[in-house]
Amino acid sequence: RRAQSPPPGRKEDSFNVLDLAEYTKNRPWWRKVFAPSSGSSAEKYNVATQLVIGGVTGWCTGFIFQKVGKLAATAVGGGFFLLQIANHTGYIKVDWKLVERDVNKAKQQLKFHSSGNKMPPEVITFLKKNVILTGGFAGGFLLGMAS
Repeated sequence: RRAQSPPPGRKEDSFNVLDLAEYTKNRPWWRKVFAPSSGSSAEKYNVATQLVIGGVTGWCTGFIFQKVGKLAATAVGGGFFLLQIANHTGYIKVDWKLVERDVNKAKQQLKFHSSGNKMPPEVITFLKKNVILTGGFAGGFLLGMAS
């Protein structure tokens, strides 16, 4: 089937197709957020506004982090407690040598992966350009964790 030509007097529309999967493959999300072109918040907002924005977002993050952390710790601790009771009463048998071998393997993998793990330079540049905002976020995060 042939494409129809546009009516007389009207130009044919041309569209550029952007393959988002291919585009995002080579561009991590933090490059867009922390790119040098995003500019410093010091250029956009005064010091008080930066502190308030950083403090409020930090407090919210810290508060949520604290609540989720408590929930996760309770779930993991409760699960471990139930497994210990089941092991002690004979419902399950734990192969401790297998557990030890798996834990040692996990330790080796953690050492391997954490040895070269560095913060991307875009993030460091963002933090340096937005010291006041970052300081407000850190303070708010600590307050959120404490509340």
